[in-house]
Amino acid sequence: MATQEPTMKLLDSDVPVSDNVALHARKVTFDFSGLPLHYVPGDPFSTHVLNVLNLLLPAGEEWFVETFKEALPLIEDEKLREDVIGFMGQEAMHAHAHSGIRDLLRNKGIDTAPFIDQATWIFESFLGPRPLTGLRKQNYLVEKLAVIAALEHVFTFLGDWVLNAEGLDKAGVHPTILDLLRWHGAEEVEHRMVAHETLKYFDHSYIRRARTQLIASPVLIFLFWRGVRYLMSVDPQLGNMPESERKIFWRNFFRAANRGVLPSLPHLVKRMAQYFSPRYTPGGVGDTAQAVAYLASSPAARAAS
Repeated sequence: MATQEPTMKLLDSDVPVSDNVALHARKVTFDFSGLPLHYVPGDPFSTHVLNVLNLLLPAGEEWFVETFKEALPLIEDEKLREDVIGFMGQEAMHAHAHSGIRDLLRNKGIDTAPFIDQATWIFESFLGPRPLTGLRKQNYLVEKLAVIAALEHVFTFLGDWVLNAEGLDKAGVHPTILDLLRWHGAEEVEHRMVAHETLKYFDHSYIRRARTQLIASPVLIFLFWRGVRYLMSVDPQLGNMPESERKIFWRNFFRAANRGVLPSLPHLVKRMAQYFSPRYTPGGVGDTAQAVAYLASSPAARAAS
């Protein structure tokens, strides 16, 4: 990424960082012990798409937390500091909650390490610590914050989608997985302003924001494609499926989207395009009241409390 000197600015007083919601980590308890391997009944492909999401999130969100720890001492705006701390707590809890899926897959005979190692390499090596100082060090921090803002946009519109995806209920997705996805999606909607406003605090550059999304989103798509193909190839319950059928991605994706089990391609393109508007704000994605209402009724949150 090209070096660009960041321009740190205080937040505008009329910018709603988190819709005036006090962000905090919520204790949750998910019991994955009774889950079948294909928790989307009769649909191993959609199950493994959701598995890839569950496997990617811990690696990414742990890196999010480390990056925000680095940025926090440089933030003087008290409201933003409070929201960043709340964001970090929620992201750490997300990483912990989703780690149970790795144990589930291991118990079902699927070794996820080869795929997780690739995802971890991206965050820890390609986006990891560098021996930089001064403005170059700060610029690298802002580049990482731009990556987080770009990915948080994706997670926010996916969170909004899953909160409203009736197709998941109709397909009979296991209730524990459904609650995991909707609990996480609701918190993504709840804290959707934080990464964007943190990036703006350090740099208002539209070019940096748009350019970073143009890099981050293809990498994310590649990881999903690679991860699903890998999980399909090692799924012990698909031994009778021809290898060529296991490798099919897009046809299965379109089938799942038509059933409402996955978001449709037009929906994904439309939501992604929002990020490239110079007037973009995460506040236009999702409904905070809906998210908070779900978080209050989540079975996992109620069980933990």
